[in-house]
Amino acid sequence: MTVQDTAGPGAAGPGAGGPGAGGPGAGGPAAAPAADGAARDGRSAEKPAAEEAEERDQPQAAWAARRDLVDHSPRTMKVGSHAGFGGGLVAGDQHGVSGGRVTGDVVMGSKTVHHWTFPGLSTAASAAGEIPRATLDRLAATFVTSEDTFDELAGRLRRDRILVLSGARFTGRRTAALMLLHRLGAAPVVALDRETAPGSLADRFTARDEPAHGTDADPAAPRGYVLCDLETRRGNALRETHLLGAADRLAERNAYAVITVGPTAVLEDDVSAAEWRPPANEDVLAAHLRVRAGDAAAGHLMGTPAVKEFLAHAHQLREVAAFAQLLGRYAEGETTEQEVAAFSLASLENQVREWFEEDEAVVHLRDKAFLIALAAFDDGPYALTAELSDLLHGFLQQTQNRSQVAEIPVFGTHIGKRLQLARARLSEGEEHTEWGPVTQTKAAFHDERAPLVLLREVWTGRPSARPALIQWLRRLADDGRPLVRTRAASTVAVLARTDLPSAMALVIEPWAVSNRFRHRLVAVNSLTLAHHIGTPNVPRILDTWSGAEDRRLRWVAVRAYALIGPERPAQALGALRAAARELYKPSGDPDDFDEEMAQELAEAVELLLLSPAASEVLADLRTHLDDDRAVHDLVLGGFVSACGRTEGDERYGVPLVLDWYARAATDGTRDADGIAHLWRAALGDPYRTRHALDTLREWVLIADRSTAVEWALAALLPRLVTTPTEHQRLSHLLRTMPGEDGDPPPEVAARLLGTLPPR
Repeated sequence: MTVQDTAGPGAAGPGAGGPGAGGPGAGGPAAAPAADGAARDGRSAEKPAAEEAEERDQPQAAWAARRDLVDHSPRTMKVGSHAGFGGGLVAGDQHGVSGGRVTGDVVMGSKTVHHWTFPGLSTAASAAGEIPRATLDRLAATFVTSEDTFDELAGRLRRDRILVLSGARFTGRRTAALMLLHRLGAAPVVALDRETAPGSLADRFTARDEPAHGTDADPAAPRGYVLCDLETRRGNALRETHLLGAADRLAERNAYAVITVGPTAVLEDDVSAAEWRPPANEDVLAAHLRVRAGDAAAGHLMGTPAVKEFLAHAHQLREVAAFAQLLGRYAEGETTEQEVAAFSLASLENQVREWFEEDEAVVHLRDKAFLIALAAFDDGPYALTAELSDLLHGFLQQTQNRSQVAEIPVFGTHIGKRLQLARARLSEGEEHTEWGPVTQTKAAFHDERAPLVLLREVWTGRPSARPALIQWLRRLADDGRPLVRTRAASTVAVLARTDLPSAMALVIEPWAVSNRFRHRLVAVNSLTLAHHIGTPNVPRILDTWSGAEDRRLRWVAVRAYALIGPERPAQALGALRAAARELYKPSGDPDDFDEEMAQELAEAVELLLLSPAASEVLADLRTHLDDDRAVHDLVLGGFVSACGRTEGDERYGVPLVLDWYARAATDGTRDADGIAHLWRAALGDPYRTRHALDTLREWVLIADRSTAVEWALAALLPRLVTTPTEHQRLSHLLRTMPGEDGDPPPEVAARLLGTLPPR
């Protein structure tokens, strides 16, 4: 470990006093500004915490770091069958990162603002007034529901005269309330002011709401009342006594009333609300299209790719109704196919803007912090997301009102209500840990595009939130959990795709020049994932940093080359060779040789060898093996390290390079010759012989447990003998190697000895 890696918070250099210095030593949200200031002066506001963070900051091998990146990157940047970079192809498994299907300009490019109206689906009437009969008839024509459920609700309303209908926003609860009254033949239907106090509910059913002069309502028909989104709060809850008094008044007047409330409404325990479950989007869309365009046109439209794409995402019913309206215009030739295709994403963007434009009476600052945290930790453990969203809430509260301490209710909003607001779901799934997979309760947006759209909106549309977001990301980069650090990197990658200059200056560069290893690793992962989702100029940044005077920037460039190199292996290997030659330039002091950087370069070659570009990398390494001593050491160091990797990182797993050789030998490709050539070079190099023999010894021990490995090794060993010295070296290994834990030599060693050609 170099001086830079062991330096404490007061060490000189950009990492000690720059913007990247905020971490666990920065204290809680309230102490963060002072702590940041102290760090800039070379002091720590909480020295013990900072020292503890430094002790935990240990270098991580490139192979293990890539595994964490693959295991914990979000689903929009996940591993796939065609890795874009950094994959592990040689063992038949994919260990790398591939293209997410929701990135690119469609989500991450410059946004186009669309404003859509959602007729007939507003959440509440602003004041009392009669709802036109034409509106009710139009809603009835497209209303879809389960008949059994609806009949049960209608029967309950007929019996009790008043019904409380509970459901999330934009699930059609208002339409359901109106249709329940329509089913009972209520006419007219009067919408009451949502600000009606629960205690004055009965007083609303009075003579002043009689139909206007000239109405054509049937005098014998019951009257209907609908009160959407009744406002309740602690100390002013809806009680059973309110409903009983209202029911008596309604019975006197031959009337019915439906009250809709949200999941967070304050109801006394004796109030039994009926839960409204919305119908399937596909059924609602088909019903609207049949009314607007007819059965034949509706059937055709429902089968188009744009409609199937729309239905694949979890849209609200108000969006379904608006989409049906747009499709109706499209069927009549009044709009274009491009507008139809753009509607789904535009409606998601409108929802995200709505979340952050709502005042805190509707969407509290704590809920907005949760939405941002969920975007960063989408499909991650819910408890972790909630924990870190509270941390972000503290930073946001500081920005909004520094004099006010952020209050975090220990037992706050129920998880179900919180996820309803976020249009998210819970599921059980496995999460990778250093101890193996564990089952976790995960939270994820229904629409997998939401995290990218939301983070873009916060970063570019709400710049006032940037200071808090940056503080939060710095704290995440200091977290001891690989999942948290990886999600910090993936979040910054999205910000970089949206606004590269700001993300570089405010977040990535301070991490890249930090003296802490884990900060620099988050910078590596940020650039890697940013490149993965289409951010331009990342290779140019790495090319610049690979030749920088600051060794920390060179370190970041080398690590990132190893991850994005498989898509441009020639350029990546060229940069690594240049960096290796720079290390070998004579300085006059043998102690100046940077062994840590040499090891990093070798590990980068190792990752490139175990990637989808393995064949191309192998050919390049063989071509340049004897260029000079620097490149020779680089090639053999990376090759021997790659030979030590096994499938699944298991102790006795199939060696990845040996499996690659077996397949290449069977297929008759040139890769088999290349692997054998590099093995002979490694065994004959005085600086690599011991490491290479140790690796072969491990292969023999694995062969003792696996017939497939024994057969592959039996095919390789004869090709490693071309001189008497090579024969002597391998035969001595097989004749003298001990078994495990001091046991006698494994029987497989004698069998393999017989495969060597005559001396």
